[in-house]
Amino acid sequence: MSSSHVDRHQVRRNFGRAADTYEKHDALQQEVQTLLLDRLGFYLDAPERVIDVGAGTGRGTALLRKRYPKAQVVAMDLALPMLRAAKKHVSWLKPFQRVCAEATALPLPDHSVDVLHSNLCFQWIDDLPALFGECVRVLKPGGLLVYSTFGPDTLKELRAAWAQADEQPHVSRFLDMHDLGDAMINAGLRDAVLDVDRYTLTYSEPRMLLKELQGLGATNADRERERHLLGKRHYQRMLEAYETMRVDGRIPATWEVVTAHAWGPPPGQSRRMPGGGEMASFSIDSLRGSRRR
Repeated sequence: MSSSHVDRHQVRRNFGRAADTYEKHDALQQEVQTLLLDRLGFYLDAPERVIDVGAGTGRGTALLRKRYPKAQVVAMDLALPMLRAAKKHVSWLKPFQRVCAEATALPLPDHSVDVLHSNLCFQWIDDLPALFGECVRVLKPGGLLVYSTFGPDTLKELRAAWAQADEQPHVSRFLDMHDLGDAMINAGLRDAVLDVDRYTLTYSEPRMLLKELQGLGATNADRERERHLLGKRHYQRMLEAYETMRVDGRIPATWEVVTAHAWGPPPGQSRRMPGGGEMASFSIDSLRGSRRR
């Protein structure tokens, strides 16, 4: 897990460039958002602080603000242009804050978050110990983490079509549900529940899918991707390979979506640290009076 294959700077650039076009192409993202909102039903308290990690243009953050009108709701994203675009979803009656930050370095105090929400962001982070370790750090004991991410079957048709053209990675690689579940447990998250859904979107031609991916900012951010301009012949070979996959006259694209939720651990529960070893955390108040006199 520690050998990163995701280029974080490229992820930031991709999403920054897509800020103005994202909501023209985010139908799947909105569909998955409804699954996450359903999972929020498990949280029965009235949260004080709700954080939307990888908030993008803020559509989901606005829904969280509507659901929790008395909570402090904060949109966080690593791409500043996305947060600027999110301003249009901030209403006078239901405002939310916007903060530029990475999911592995949240600018939040320990154990300060009641609900940590993330819709289709975690697939761009491959250091799972750092990611879920940060989730555990900021969640209150009994706080809820709810997120969605893409699984390895996502865009399998496009990946297979590119494999006919050359041996370079042209489609980002995503981790499967078992890796995610193991990393959540290792970080100390409690009672993790993960589910997988598959969606097949269809297009009139492969170029329409590629246009949508570009509009979303969901283009290749693999460190091993080709850095130079792609030859026209390779591109044409990929298109021809994809054409052979038509079903009922349409080009299919599979999206494997993992949705999950888990709970912040109680105070003092030890958690495994990257590189081995365990660490337990206690509040200073819980230690007062425990020393013998």
